[in-house]
Amino acid sequence: MTKKRQTQTLTVGDRLNSIASKVAVGIFTLVVVVQYVRIIDRNIVVAGQVRQQESAIHVLESETDEQQRHIARLERSGGAIPEIHDRLHLVASNEAIVYLRHDGDGSGQAFGPAVP
Repeated sequence: MTKKRQTQTLTVGDRLNSIASKVAVGIFTLVVVVQYVRIIDRNIVVAGQVRQQESAIHVLESETDEQQRHIARLERSGGAIPEIHDRLHLVASNEAIVYLRHDGDGSGQAFGPAVP
């Protein structure tokens, strides 16, 4: 009988240890899962921010390309002249446009519409 009683006492102790260890493992697992959920949530937020930044970069690159094409067009003599020509013709009725031609010898000559 004594042996049986010791076995029952150890069994109850073993059960308590088993329950305590299961609770500890459960709490540890819960903490790990919560940490992973936080990490995944943070990754999702950061991924969204990265997508927004990439989109902004794409827009800026498109604008830069367009500006570079515009600059290249204006740097060519044939590209700048029409735009300058259009701007120069914006004069009032009492104003006249005078064009200067540069000769190779350093002298300049004015030409344009005759002013009465």
